[in-house]
This record gives sequence, structure tokens and C-alpha cells, in this order.
Amino acid sequence: MKLISFFSIAIVFIGSIISCGNNNSVPKENTVNSAETFDLAVLKKIIEEKTNMFTQAHITKDTAFLNNIFTNDAKAYPPNSDVVNGRTAIAKVNSEWVSFGIKEFRENSTSFYGDKNFLIDEGTYYLRFGNDTVIDKGKYINIWKMENGEWKICSNIWNTSMPAAPTK
Repeated sequence: MKLISFFSIAIVFIGSIISCGNNNSVPKENTVNSAETFDLAVLKKIIEEKTNMFTQAHITKDTAFLNNIFTNDAKAYPPNSDVVNGRTAIAKVNSEWVSFGIKEFRENSTSFYGDKNFLIDEGTYYLRFGNDTVIDKGKYINIWKMENGEWKICSNIWNTSMPAAPTK
């Protein structure tokens, strides 16, 4: 009887050790707190790089890059226009914008924040385009979202800070 009790206790003890060991064998990426791996400073550098590529693509008329920097379900909010829904519709807007002959385009981030799901980049822009060298200055907000392992723009709004031309 004592031998059966000893074996019962030993089996329970060994089972406890094994089950604890199994919990420790869970891969670390499943147990690490996402706040510990989220590094906003690193992500800001990534978005700054993508933003530089985005503005340069307008100058070089690289619509393939421009179209692919948006998520499939992206929304754009161009000035004096309705909301543009989806990458296909945004591709048309991109084509129209680069046809203006953009000579210079810069975005200057003034605020950057977010979490592992969305990154928000707020700032100002400077745009020089067209045969008559039109200059536009304004503000923007780009909301970035992870899609297929890559940060892409899911929402893009910009509008001028320039005074409207006087009407007669």
C-alpha cells in the first residue's frame, strides 16, 4: 500500500515537473510582451525612410512605388475632393498628381506616435510643381498600418495652408 502511495505521489510530482517544463518550452515570441519589443524610435526611422521614398517617387513619377505604398483598403483625402477609397482608386489620383510635373516635394514630420498596430505621422509639406512653378505649403497626416509584414499608408490627408486666390 505504501509502495502504491509512493508511486502515486511520484507520478503526480513528475507530471507537475513535466507540465511546468512544457510551459517553459513555449517559443519566446509568443510570451514576450509586445510593449517590450515595440520601439517607436526605430519605427520612426523606418517611416522617415519610406516618407523620403514617397516624396521622391512623386518627383520621379514612380507610380508603381506610390501605388504600392498604400494598403489595399487605404483612403486618401485630397484637398477639394471626395474621399478616395482603395489602392486602385488612389492609383488614379497618384497618376494625376505626378502629371503636374512635381519638381520638389518634402514632408517635415512634426509629431510621430502610435503603437504596434498604427503609426501616425503629422507634419507640414512643401510642394513645387508645374511649368509656372506653383508652390504649395500645407499640412498632412499619414496613418501607417502593417500589411503583409510591411508598414504602408492606410490613410493619407493633406491640405494647403496657402491663402486662397482672391475672387473677382
